[in-house]
Amino acid sequence: MNTTGNGKPTLSITIIGHNEANHLRELAPALHWAEEVVYVDCESEDDSLQVAREAGWRVFEQPNNLNLNVNKAFAMEQASGEWIFYLDPDERIPDVLQKEIRRVIEQPDAMVAFELNRRNHYFGRWLKYGSQYPDVQLRLFRRGKARFPLEHVHEKLMVDGKIGKLKNDMLHFPYLSISQYFQKFDFYTSFEADFLYRNGVKPSWRNALRFWLTTPFWRFFRRYVLKGGFLDGWAGFFACYFDALNYVVRYFKLLELWQQHESKID
Repeated sequence: MNTTGNGKPTLSITIIGHNEANHLRELAPALHWAEEVVYVDCESEDDSLQVAREAGWRVFEQPNNLNLNVNKAFAMEQASGEWIFYLDPDERIPDVLQKEIRRVIEQPDAMVAFELNRRNHYFGRWLKYGSQYPDVQLRLFRRGKARFPLEHVHEKLMVDGKIGKLKNDMLHFPYLSISQYFQKFDFYTSFEADFLYRNGVKPSWRNALRFWLTTPFWRFFRRYVLKGGFLDGWAGFFACYFDALNYVVRYFKLLELWQQHESKID
């Protein structure tokens, strides 16, 4: 499905999700403009699969891999459109961005991929400071021209060719509540701890100083003070504070992993 009946390039939107039924219900009606939506469910225990099937998407099931990019890459492999836009369930594509995407993929151009800015919404407020905006993302690309290295959950797509930039923003609603934030906080700190463990980072006074003091302090100071996170009110403080605390918690989890490793040896 490389082109539509009128010869225009086709677009596939790819999504992966784990227990994202509420987001998917809201997202589904807004994706009718794409020729294809590929959804990969990662062992959801809610109604995510039912919502995706009722929306008419192409649906697949995969294990809930700790490295989310493994399943994102799988979703991209299933897509048949000439162009692919990968989207998270908590993201939205406004009409103005939708029209821009259509325009750029239908115009002859040397670009094989496009970046765009993402606006982050925390607890009722759009964050403007503290490195939260512009939150540049690379999401739109020609099929076969971009891939994940599959080494880390926060890695960027590797692109074979020129990259352009879209003018309009994508919207991001990552945390609808404090409780949801801490669920994701637990997930990401566990991944980071496991990543450190698998790469041989061992407990030491030097690493303790790095993860418990120097890195968190500098992250918070740079984002909250130098980057103006304080201008976003309590939501800005929350974002900067827990961004820093992430390093403290991941190191505690790393200590736990090494403790478990040593207990197995004994």
